[in-house]
Amino acid sequence: MKMVVLILQRVEMMQPILERLERRGVHGATILDCKGAASALENYTDGSFLGSLRAVLEPAREQNQMMFTVVADDMVEMVFETIEEFVDLEKPYQGVAFTVPVDFAKGIRL
Repeated sequence: MKMVVLILQRVEMMQPILERLERRGVHGATILDCKGAASALENYTDGSFLGSLRAVLEPAREQNQMMFTVVADDMVEMVFETIEEFVDLEKPYQGVAFTVPVDFAKGIRL
């Protein structure tokens, strides 16, 4: 088993990705709102006039969404192909996806 993690900057694509995955046999995923370190640091002001001015003038970045789901090893390629139907992970500011091995799990229906 593998846990597929998708951190999506283009959050408007999450719903279509989830719908397509469901139709292709992925029957569970968890979605969390998240914020990357770069976005969090944008709100940091170092006390200087320029830092304060930047915090006021630049619009806040929207939050990202993170999806994680556990699938059988033979479904990983299909999950990535599905994600890439909606998001080009090779381009910047789209998203990041990776897998993590799952050695033991209970309560998961594959």
